[in-house]
Amino acid sequence: MRTRTSLYGLLAGLLLLGTGLLPATTATAADNGTWGVFPTPAAGAAMTDRAYFFHQGAAGTTVQDSATILNSSDKDLTFQVFATDAVNTPVGGAFALLPVETKPADVGAWIALAPEAAGTVTVPAKGRKDIPFTVKVPADATPGDHVGGIVALNTAVEGVQQEGKVKVGVKRSVGARLYFRVPGPVTPGLSVEDVRVSRSAPLLPWVKDARATVSYALVNRGNVVVEPKVELSAEGLFGRGVFNRPSRELKLTLLPGQRVELTEPWPDAPQLDWVTLTVTAGATAHPDLTSRSTADFIAVPWPAAGAALVLTGTAIAFWVLRRRRTAPEPHPEPTPDLTHTH
Repeated sequence: MRTRTSLYGLLAGLLLLGTGLLPATTATAADNGTWGVFPTPAAGAAMTDRAYFFHQGAAGTTVQDSATILNSSDKDLTFQVFATDAVNTPVGGAFALLPVETKPADVGAWIALAPEAAGTVTVPAKGRKDIPFTVKVPADATPGDHVGGIVALNTAVEGVQQEGKVKVGVKRSVGARLYFRVPGPVTPGLSVEDVRVSRSAPLLPWVKDARATVSYALVNRGNVVVEPKVELSAEGLFGRGVFNRPSRELKLTLLPGQRVELTEPWPDAPQLDWVTLTVTAGATAHPDLTSRSTADFIAVPWPAAGAALVLTGTAIAFWVLRRRRTAPEPHPEPTPDLTHTH
C-alpha cells in the first residue's frame, strides 16, 4: 500500500503529509520484504502463526492484543503506526486500508494503541517492536463484522512522482488486517446489479470472433463478510445456450456495505442473435444466499450491416439515376386546330 502527498520540494511534502489528498489504496501483504506487520505471536511461536487479527466482543466490552513490526532490513526504520478501517476498492474490489489522512469511522476508531506508539516508532535493523493495543467496542456497536487493520507507515519519502503540475512524494506502508465480530443477528446479503454488455464486432462477420465485456456490480447488503462466487450464462433465440461460465470463487473479500464493479471477458460473443445474459452470485459459506440479474441485448454485426446499408443505398441511387437517364423524353401533345371554315 502506498501513501502519497503533494510535494513542492521534499520539505513541503513532509509538511503536507496528512492533508487528506490520498485515496484509499490497495493494501499490500503483511510483509513487503523490508518490513512487516503481524499479530504478535505467543512465546516460542512463529511470527506468521497468525495471518490476521480475529476477535469477537459484545457491545461495551474491551479486547486486548498486540501488533509486531518486524524490520528485515540492515538499517533502523521509523514508522507512524495507526489503526484504520478497511474498504473494497470500487473497481476490482481489492481489499484496502484507508490512509492515515482519513479518519476511521468504524473498528479503526475503536482501537487505541499503546502510548509509546502515539508519535513515531523506530524499529532497529533486523529487529522487532511490539505495539500493544485495545479494542473498546461501543455500547451501540451493530452486530456483525467490522473490518480494519493496524498499519505501519514508513516516514521516509522513497521517491517522487509527477501528477499533472504537482510533484508527489511516495511513502510505503504495510498493514495487518483485523476482523472483529460483534455477536448478534447475522444477516448475509449479496446482490448483483447493473449487468451490461459491451461488444466489439469484426468488420467481416464470422471471419473473426466477436468480443464482448460483461460488466456488473456486487453489493454486500448484509452485516457479515462475504466471499462471493459468480456464474455467467446466456441464451439466444429459442433458448439456445450461447455462453456458460460455471460458478467459481472470485477470491474476493466483500466487506459489509461495500459495492464493487467487476468485468468478465467474453471472447467468442454472438454476432447475430437476441441474447439474454444472466449473472448469478452466491457464497459457499452461505448456501442459501443467491442473487441474479439479467441483461438483454441484440447482437448485430454493425460494421458489416452498415457497409451493406451503404452498398444498398448506393445501388438504389445508381438505379434511380440510370432510370432517369434512359427514360424516353415525353413528346409534346399536338395543339388543337381551332380554325373553322364556313
